[in-house]
Amino acid sequence: MTTAVTRRAATGQEPAASAHQTVEDLLQRVEHRLQSFLAAERGRYAEVHSHAVVAIDALSDLVTAGGKLVRPAFCLTGYLAAGGEAAAPGIVDAAAALELLHISALVHDDVLDDSRTRRGRPAVHLLHATLHRTRGWQGESRRFGEGVALLVGDLALVYSDELMSHAPSGGFAEWHHLRSEVMIGQYMDVAAAAEFTADPGLSRLIALIKSGRYTIHRPLVVGASAAGRADLAPALEEYGEAVGEAFQLRDDLLDAFGDCAQTGKTAGLDFSQHKMTLLLGWAMQRDAHIRDLITEPGHTPEEIRRRLLDTGVPQDVERHIAGLVDQGCAALADAPLDPVWRGELTNMALRVAYRNK
Repeated sequence: MTTAVTRRAATGQEPAASAHQTVEDLLQRVEHRLQSFLAAERGRYAEVHSHAVVAIDALSDLVTAGGKLVRPAFCLTGYLAAGGEAAAPGIVDAAAALELLHISALVHDDVLDDSRTRRGRPAVHLLHATLHRTRGWQGESRRFGEGVALLVGDLALVYSDELMSHAPSGGFAEWHHLRSEVMIGQYMDVAAAAEFTADPGLSRLIALIKSGRYTIHRPLVVGASAAGRADLAPALEEYGEAVGEAFQLRDDLLDAFGDCAQTGKTAGLDFSQHKMTLLLGWAMQRDAHIRDLITEPGHTPEEIRRRLLDTGVPQDVERHIAGLVDQGCAALADAPLDPVWRGELTNMALRVAYRNK
C-alpha cells in the first residue's frame, strides 16, 4: 500500500540505513547484556539448589528464543534521536529492562489466555505442567505449571527494575507510568473479554493502554528523557500513540488471520478467549451473529474468519492502519529532530505496522 509515509520513506534511505544499523548494533549489546545478566544470576543460585535456577532458566530460554526487541529498539531510537551517545553507559540497561518487562507480560499473558506456544516454543505454564505430570509429582499439574509461570513472570519484573536502576535517571518517571499502564491495561482486557460487548471505544483504549503505549510511546520517551530531551515528549507521544495503535491492530489481524509458523504463537486466541479487539468490535457492530459464532460451542476458527472477511472489516482495519502511520509520522514533521532520525522513525513505523509476525 502506497501512502504519504511510504513515499517519504523512499527518500534519504542511505542515512536512515546508517541510523538503523546503529540501533541494530546496540540491540546486539542488549541481547548480550540480558544473557550475561541472567547467566550471572544463575551462577549466584546454582549452588543453592537445582530448583533455585528453574525460573532463571525459563527466562533465559525466552531471551534466546528470538524476540523482535521492538520496545528496546524504540527506546534506543528515542535516545539516539535525542542526541544521546551510543557508547554512553546505562541506555543498554534501560533497553534490556524494557525487554524483561515485556517477557514478564508475555508469560503472564500466556496463563491468562491459555496459550500453548510462545516464540515458537511451549509456553512456560504448559512446559512445567508437562514436567510435573511426567515426573509424577503431587498435586494438579495445570496449577503447578501456572504457578511456575506466574513466578517466572514476577522474576522478570523484578529483574527489569534492577536493570532500570542502572539507567540514566531521566527516564524513571516514564518507566513508572509504563509499568502501571501495562498492569491496568491487562485487567481492562480481562474484564472486557468477560463482558464481550461490542464497544470499539473501549477496545481502542485497551489497545493503547495495554499494548500501544508500552510498546512505542513510553519506550521512545524513556529513551529521549534519558538523553536529557524531555522536551521531545509531546511529538513522540503523538507519534507513539498513533503508531502504537497501528501496531496493535496488526497484532489483531495476525491473531485472526496469521500463520502460527511465522508468528510463533497460538493463532485464533482472540476468538477462544473472547478478546474484545477493535477488529471484533467493529465486525460485531456490522454482523451480530459473529458474537454467537465466538461464544457458542461447535464453531471453528475458519468459520469465524470467513464471517469476518464477509463484513469487510479487515480491509477497513488495513486502511485505518495506513492512516494511523501517516498521522504518527506527520507528528514528527515539526519536531526538533535530525532528519536522519525522523527518517528512521518513519521506517520503524512501517516495519511494526506491516510486519508478518
